[in-house]
Amino acid sequence: MDFDWRTWLTLAARWVHIFASILWVGTTYYFTWLDGRFSAAEKAGKKDGQVWMVHSGGFYRVDKTKTFDVGQTLHWFRWEAAVTWLSGIVLLVLLYWMGGVMVDETVRELANWKAVLIGAAVVFLGWGVYDGIMKSPVGRSEKLAAVVGFALVAALAFTLSRWISGRAVYIHVGALFGTIMANNVWMRILPAQRKMVAAIQEGRTPDAALGASAKLRSKQNTFLAVPVVFLMMSNHFPTVTYGSSYGWVVLCVMVLAGWAAASWIRRA
Repeated sequence: MDFDWRTWLTLAARWVHIFASILWVGTTYYFTWLDGRFSAAEKAGKKDGQVWMVHSGGFYRVDKTKTFDVGQTLHWFRWEAAVTWLSGIVLLVLLYWMGGVMVDETVRELANWKAVLIGAAVVFLGWGVYDGIMKSPVGRSEKLAAVVGFALVAALAFTLSRWISGRAVYIHVGALFGTIMANNVWMRILPAQRKMVAAIQEGRTPDAALGASAKLRSKQNTFLAVPVVFLMMSNHFPTVTYGSSYGWVVLCVMVLAGWAAASWIRRA
């Protein structure tokens, strides 16, 4: 029996990708839930700053503070994001860029390498567009940033649907969202956290703006996570997603539905 390395590599990458994403999204939403409980306690005038939980065979008490004991181990949450993104890129290359599904001749006759170049540009340059928006005056308003962001997603989905296959459109918009989320963690959230930790270790008060910026990027990750899951599932439901006559419209509607679901989850 011949050893099919590509199939085994795809299986391993998918296994790692799914489990790492469970850890990443689970951790993200867990801390989002905790923040919600602390915010509710503050609004209610409670000053103890504690959340009590029960799980498995014990009870847990969590406190939220603006500093930490420098003599204690500080736990970071970062590798889940890196592993999820890296395994996702491996799958993107194996299943799409090398898988022969980038081009649909009924959409446009296009060499595969050109379709791959378009897809790569979306994934890697899209982060720069998003980050630029967040650093611009538009990023100062969450609502305005959301409106501009959705308009760009709609324009991107429509444009891509005229160049590459519908299935590739969905997966590349999903890969773009995933890349934004991973870069938010590694390029914006973690650097801000490191500066805050360094300030405390040096006996200084951390810059509150760093915490606010990191929290905003983390919040946006929770809104991106739900549409990403839908987009990754879309290849299993071609007739109602990318295979429909208005696949790009369905994509946009489901992104909005994902954002609405994320908003509800954050308040639950």
